[in-house]
Amino acid sequence: MRQSQLFTKTRREAPKDEESRNAQLLIRAGFVHKEMAGVYSYLPLGLRVLENIIGIIREEMNQIGGQEVALTALQNPDTWKTTGRFDDAVVDNWFKTKLKNGGELPLAFSHEEPVTNMMRPFIQSYRDLPKAVYQFQTKFRNETRAKSGIMRGREFLMKDLYSFSRSQEGLDAFYEETALAYGRIFDRVGIGTHTYKTFASGGVFSRYSHEFQTICDAGEDIIYIDEGKRIAINEEVFNDEVIVDLGLDRSKLVQKKSIEVGNIFKLGARFSEPLGLKFKDEDGSSKPVIMGCYGIGPGRLMGTVVELLSDEKGLVWPEAVAPFQVHLLSLGADEGAEKVYKALTDAGIGTLYDDRPESAGIKFAESELIGIPCRMVVGKRSIENGMVEVKNRTSDESVMVPMDNLEGYFPAKR
Repeated sequence: MRQSQLFTKTRREAPKDEESRNAQLLIRAGFVHKEMAGVYSYLPLGLRVLENIIGIIREEMNQIGGQEVALTALQNPDTWKTTGRFDDAVVDNWFKTKLKNGGELPLAFSHEEPVTNMMRPFIQSYRDLPKAVYQFQTKFRNETRAKSGIMRGREFLMKDLYSFSRSQEGLDAFYEETALAYGRIFDRVGIGTHTYKTFASGGVFSRYSHEFQTICDAGEDIIYIDEGKRIAINEEVFNDEVIVDLGLDRSKLVQKKSIEVGNIFKLGARFSEPLGLKFKDEDGSSKPVIMGCYGIGPGRLMGTVVELLSDEKGLVWPEAVAPFQVHLLSLGADEGAEKVYKALTDAGIGTLYDDRPESAGIKFAESELIGIPCRMVVGKRSIENGMVEVKNRTSDESVMVPMDNLEGYFPAKR
């Protein structure tokens, strides 16, 4: 993509009403637009990052047998009334809209009830199990005070997967398989070493559920880590005496701020029983389907990458999620830069080409702010020498690469 054709522009300053670092940098770099508190639009560069994150999640969900669907945002209130969760006293962050002919429709904050109801015609026998379905769906939550930029909003994208098993043992096996898939996702987006599978209360569903918490000073949560055992617990579990069962010693736990980037729950028959999702077992008996749910917010994951990896100069994108692999800058050498741009694009290397008539200082500063992993600079001197200056976003040193071997630079870097 030619940067001269990109309609977005960078800013020197973030909006004064924006508190979070992730939103400040993403707005300044032209990745998102703030519509209002807790509501953000994704611009071309930001959408490319978001789609890369979604692609990684989709690959891992497909790998464990998930089948992708797209459920509705408008919900049938009767389904929620059946489980008792339509009442504002039970769920206090609903968005509800009034119909012109009377009555209310809710905007989805989650999809346990709708997906359970949807699966009833398709699960009737033990032969129909196990199954897992997932989606990327816009959720709406009526937060009292939206904060933390794209990491916590009133409208946001969520990947939610739901598993359907014939037994607790089947659920347990899929639950662990999903946890491993989540670990691979966090590794691939560049935050794996900072992310802990964290014991949390299972509430009415089970003794424990699990959160995936990324250590970060910008986090809203507090977790306690046994660094030797690499086990983490949240505050809820820390204050419970279930801590002894986990083999943890309070005096060895280190307190850290963290960002919740995913969660997994064993639902059991909590939704299948009231909504009538049952199957005939081999002996002819009718049994409720045993369920689990598994969530990751792609936008929250994107914001966490920004909070964790950005520096004083701007964004720093891992190669797997970056909007482009290369940021190509022409410094008064457009003819040579055009050749480099063609060579890169012909080789399938995603390139943002800064072909604008701006000063070197502006181009360098904006490149650091945008945070693409690899910067290539084509100047008059480098053209004379047949070389291109190449610098990694996180490095202070640059190297000279022959113009006729630019593609060869990348296989070794991947």
